[in-house]
Amino acid sequence: MNGYDQVKAYCAEAGIRFVCDEPMKNHTSFRIGGAVPLFIAPKSVEELSALLPILRQNVSYFFLGKGSNLLIDDEGVDAAAVFLGKDLAQCRVEDGLLICEAGAPLAKACYTAYRNGLSGLEFGWGIPGSVGGAAYMNAGAYGGEMKDVVVYCEHLDENGKLYRVPAQELQYSYRRSFYTGKPLCIVRVAMKLNPKNREEIHARMDELMARRKSKQPLEYPSGGSTFKRPEGAYAAALIEQCGLKGLSVGGAMVSTKHSGFLINFKDATCKDMLELIEKVKAEVKRQTGFGLECEVMQLKADGDAVRAVPAGCGK
Repeated sequence: MNGYDQVKAYCAEAGIRFVCDEPMKNHTSFRIGGAVPLFIAPKSVEELSALLPILRQNVSYFFLGKGSNLLIDDEGVDAAAVFLGKDLAQCRVEDGLLICEAGAPLAKACYTAYRNGLSGLEFGWGIPGSVGGAAYMNAGAYGGEMKDVVVYCEHLDENGKLYRVPAQELQYSYRRSFYTGKPLCIVRVAMKLNPKNREEIHARMDELMARRKSKQPLEYPSGGSTFKRPEGAYAAALIEQCGLKGLSVGGAMVSTKHSGFLINFKDATCKDMLELIEKVKAEVKRQTGFGLECEVMQLKADGDAVRAVPAGCGK
């Protein structure tokens, strides 16, 4: 019995849902990615905690939320995908804190805050990721970031042990956190927000959504802003300045609506997107001297494990 068979046998006995050979294009916002041998969807933190030691002993694995900034190879990846989805998506207000499980869409967290008259998370309305992913990468927009609101995160280590990390130890910086590059799974995030009139909160959410719809190519699959903001400049402005709007490779294209978005225009492959990323980076460097770094992450094999690295950065 190989490692995957061991994990499947455990999941079947424990009542943990799984499917085999699941296409990752169904679970990433780019709508790109081949199949994984095993796709597992725990129903609770307790199930996930018990599962992790079994996974560690038998197979490579990675954690998946909304897949909103993830590129996966067209041939898939030889690893189990551990999906934090709708069963790990509870949001509640308790003792003045908004407490969300990691699988909750950030939009659900924003709506829960609004319904409870809590302000400070409006910037997240329209960001297509999960709460766990947003906390992991310090997601932000329109002047707000997760570091502004997070009080603590709870995570499971490789042995399934639960830890709580307070805000002062989360090491937040631009699109980075304590969790960057670590094999830990955020399972719960607590946020401190401020009481405010619900109508004002709703108005701000509407305003930001209108700005997104008017400026961003939401009608096409993408990973959101493809590149991080370089010091002293803006990636989208540099790309537009270099005349790269509309540049395409296969089905991948630099959006003509917002040059910071590289979109899946027509059945793009991972190879198409990676080649387009490299062309944009090279041309911006040639014309302006600025080096662009990807905000989008690419899943790569790393010995017996898999890790997410900035897309196009090599092994």
